[in-house]
Amino acid sequence: MEINQERLVEIMKIARSVAWGASDILSSYYHGKADYQDLDVKDKKDGPVTAADLAANRYILENLQAQLSDEDFGYLSEETFDVKKAEPIDKSWVWIIDPLDGTRDFIDKTGEYCLHIALAHNGRPVIGIVAIPEAGKLYYAVKGQGTFVQIKADQKITPIRVSQRAKLEDLYLIVSRTHRDERFQKLIDYLPLKGKKYMGSVGGKISTILEQESDLYISLSGKSAAKDWDFAAPELVLTEAGGQFSYADGKPVFYNQGDVKKWGCIMATNGNSHELLCEKATAIIKEIDGE
Repeated sequence: MEINQERLVEIMKIARSVAWGASDILSSYYHGKADYQDLDVKDKKDGPVTAADLAANRYILENLQAQLSDEDFGYLSEETFDVKKAEPIDKSWVWIIDPLDGTRDFIDKTGEYCLHIALAHNGRPVIGIVAIPEAGKLYYAVKGQGTFVQIKADQKITPIRVSQRAKLEDLYLIVSRTHRDERFQKLIDYLPLKGKKYMGSVGGKISTILEQESDLYISLSGKSAAKDWDFAAPELVLTEAGGQFSYADGKPVFYNQGDVKKWGCIMATNGNSHELLCEKATAIIKEIDGE
């Protein structure tokens, strides 16, 4: 199946509409509106799942499949993928979906939750959408066409670019308020940065780089690791806005490879000091690990 740039733009319009619809579902649960009051929280090994996750997931899948039925897409969603089997979806074009990124933030009412929708071709993202319902914003990108932000209130669309800050001592790191093991804490303490800012979900963190509020996000796996649906959409909206996203050794991140867990150190930056940050992070990790 071949999809040209013109068709990708058409598909993006469909996916954006679906993302807004799913955002409304999440927001309705978040604010406990009529018929959306029972979250039915279930604690699972990889974190809690709520009725909001499942409802948004169902809405996204049903609408994408109905509106794109003529094309042979695969679907890799957090709520339906069997992590234990760890088998890649046998399609060259695969939707990668996180219907609710930051479920704990959703439950704790921080407002810092979002949803991710990405389309990957041969393991690399070509469409990326990060919607942040409580901010009323949707960030989106098609490969090679830049990143844009759409505001719900007036549907205004504007291009968006990362900051031009380049000196390490001028950069801000975006991190979670919690979820930091000792190894990761040492890594971020040793980096010579200006300061730290805090945000819950991965998509929310990347949005702060897009909004020039921060410049660097690091994922360092420990007992667990982030997964495909955490990164596919945020990667594209970041890189199309001028940022860079890679493993600390410079290798690209591939998706739908079977094991969806992204082990190791992944660096997301505004792009201006990416290689230097990768080098420093690699050296610090080796020192921490006693290598």
